[in-house]
Amino acid sequence: MIAAGIDLGGTKIEAQLFDADWALVDRRRIATPGDYPALVAAMADQIAWIETHGPRLPVGISAAGLVNPATGLALTANLAATGKPFPADIAKAARRPVTYINDCRALTLSEAVFGAAKGQSPAVGLILGTGIGGGVAIDGRLVPGPSGTGGEFGHFALPAGPIAVHGLPVPACGCGRVGCTETLIAGPGLTRIALHLTGQPLTPPEIAARRNEPAIARVFAVWVELLAELLKTITLVIDPACIVLGGGLSQIAGLIPALDAALNATQLPGFAIPRLALAQGGDASGARGAAYAALQES
Repeated sequence: MIAAGIDLGGTKIEAQLFDADWALVDRRRIATPGDYPALVAAMADQIAWIETHGPRLPVGISAAGLVNPATGLALTANLAATGKPFPADIAKAARRPVTYINDCRALTLSEAVFGAAKGQSPAVGLILGTGIGGGVAIDGRLVPGPSGTGGEFGHFALPAGPIAVHGLPVPACGCGRVGCTETLIAGPGLTRIALHLTGQPLTPPEIAARRNEPAIARVFAVWVELLAELLKTITLVIDPACIVLGGGLSQIAGLIPALDAALNATQLPGFAIPRLALAQGGDASGARGAAYAALQES
């Protein structure tokens, strides 16, 4: 074994072991506890299982949310860890160091090193799910920063032009601000667009299935336009060679060609756009990225 990763989600904690070729060779899944002491104990238990396969293997943890580098305290919506020194408490309970990484950054690293963006730099990962997040990797390494918030693309401001043209609402975001991009681009945002334009609170799968209907086709087109504006902002700031899309919304049939066309239309005239690709790593990508980050730190 070369390293291990732990995919920590709101309902499950999955430890994954990788060999020298970065193939997944074993995994162990347990339920995510709902209270903090039990959560820390469960993480330590998973690390103990990993160490039965190789003591002192590098261990990386991929989890939603942020850890403030200045305080070490976690901020997360789906774990009982907000306001707690979660990575430090895991390391203390496991009696060993661990690498703790945001799940979107972990997927970005995995795809940059092993997946759809392999050999392309800079690479951006963008997760389209119930929220929006991502990361930036250059030459197989995540771009560090003092606040740890780099990649929180869902909290860019919504683009004023399309909002005005389509008469869209500017919703409040869970972060406390008004008008964050993810309020109309994440899964619940796509439903908001449908409700506003059609009066129907359609789910993303319903919208994808009914895209041939003119009214629903407009919902999808407006959503793609907003998403292309986000990609344009990322392109103007980072100029990535490749943007890898992950998360449930990325699986909508025909999304990549639609985004290619929309991004070309909004890019500065005559200039290239990044290659758009779907993430290849599947349910191993986040844990593999965290494991790789842990090996880089070891």
